[in-house]
Amino acid sequence: MKKLFRSQPVLVIAFIAAALSMIAVPPDREYPGYINPTVLIQLFALMTAVAGFRSAGVFEKVTGFMLEKAGTLRKLGVVFVILCWLSSMLVTNDVALLTFVPLTLLIYAGVKDERSRILTVVLETAAANMGSMLTPIGNPQNIFLYSEYNMTLWEFISAMLPTGLLSMAMILGLTRLLPNTPLKAGQKNTEGIRKLPAAAFLVLFIVCLMSVLRLVPDWVCLAAALVIAVVIDRRLLLKVDYALLATFVCFFVFVGNIARIEPVRDFFSGMIGGRELIVSALLSQLISNVPAAVMLSGFTGNGRELLLGVDIGGLGTIIASLASLISFQIYRKSEGAQPMRYMKYFSVTGFTMLAALLGVNMIL
Repeated sequence: MKKLFRSQPVLVIAFIAAALSMIAVPPDREYPGYINPTVLIQLFALMTAVAGFRSAGVFEKVTGFMLEKAGTLRKLGVVFVILCWLSSMLVTNDVALLTFVPLTLLIYAGVKDERSRILTVVLETAAANMGSMLTPIGNPQNIFLYSEYNMTLWEFISAMLPTGLLSMAMILGLTRLLPNTPLKAGQKNTEGIRKLPAAAFLVLFIVCLMSVLRLVPDWVCLAAALVIAVVIDRRLLLKVDYALLATFVCFFVFVGNIARIEPVRDFFSGMIGGRELIVSALLSQLISNVPAAVMLSGFTGNGRELLLGVDIGGLGTIIASLASLISFQIYRKSEGAQPMRYMKYFSVTGFTMLAALLGVNMIL
């Protein structure tokens, strides 16, 4: 149990919360209605598509091409920040960081500049968290809230674009803190993309996007994921983050149950009413933004402010976004890591951006 908590703390907490809520509201006929199958299907299919892209060598080829443009540490930092920002919109923030943070650390192994190494990873993490807010498929809470509140694409973009662009401008400004030290040319990536698998998973990705935009039924998305994965490489199905799917199921049960307990429902409804932005951002600091989105969605009809709050709330503490934990864990295990120094840079950057973005949105 201790090992499971260390590897999947949010899942364990979600399970305990769901189990405790079942004591107050025993299982009955309403339980199946708690689950949002659309979100689970879309997440499953999207994670399958991303695993396929990685196995086909798409990420490595794109990264190699972009790195050819970097000549100094500062430009290298800018390249990685832009890569994380753009890729997170399509393949989620955690996958972007799983792809680019290890590569960053590998390149920096020969640079011997720990301050720049830490700052680059911190800015990559912020870029992935903020870039992912710009599309309905950028992160799990976006997929959930986009479906839960039946948003249109225009409603989503108009709500998120100003903050997303402002946050990116702030991050690019912070890259000026990186030194302009010349960078030695690295070894060129000569491996090509496996075209047939890449094309197949591109089709799956397009089907996922069409499902999110409600252009095709959910079952088509699920069938496409299963068929393409089995035909191309069935081992990719083992790379899906089933712990994340299980976490969603647990929180669906928890939220569904507490919404049926009148005193609890009245408390949360009174707390969040008219304060969705600040409440969701602050709650994200404590339990991370994915469970905060699921939990608070049952008590407000203002999906726009809730969406904005949990996405901005990904900044701040190390647990505010699970993607931030991924970056920290990868860095912490690297040679010569200075975890406390990393936390200092991360906290100063995250809380400064959190305060600035919340302030701007509350004024406007």
